[in-house]
Amino acid sequence: MKQAIRNAVLAALLVMAATLTQVARAQDLKAEAEQAISTFKAKDPTLQTFFDSSVGYAVFPNVTKGGLIVGGAHGDGLVFERGRVIGKATLTQASIGAQAGGTTYSELIFFQTPDALQAFKEGKFQMSADVTAVAAAEGVAKTARYQEGVAVFTLPKKGLMAQASVGGQKFRFQPLQ
Repeated sequence: MKQAIRNAVLAALLVMAATLTQVARAQDLKAEAEQAISTFKAKDPTLQTFFDSSVGYAVFPNVTKGGLIVGGAHGDGLVFERGRVIGKATLTQASIGAQAGGTTYSELIFFQTPDALQAFKEGKFQMSADVTAVAAAEGVAKTARYQEGVAVFTLPKKGLMAQASVGGQKFRFQPLQ
């Protein structure tokens, strides 16, 4: 009987620890996303027009990318609709071709229409070579345009990577519960 009680208490403590870890990670991701948004806006104040006019956006504060002939990238982010967090997203990328190095960057994807945002939430959105990312810099957003219902901005953080490769980004959306 004592062993069963100990096991139950231990299981409860493990569940509590896991829950607290998930809550802490979610809070960290929110803080990182807010910091990334602030950095994007500081780098290019004209991005505010995209924040004001888009249906929603996804922000990936830390995307890590690396490769040597075969490459990949991964990042976790948050999805906003009308300025409010509606879920979490994961970015994965695979590429093949001439590439070497590693880098970390932030990525911001704006959705022009409800259909574009819905396609992202349903997992039907995949960024291909047809959609190009624009490096955020002072005034760049003035001339940036939506392509296939999305506008993508990146902001290098650290590292160095040279590449001439083919690949695409895939996303997985998980709504808030």
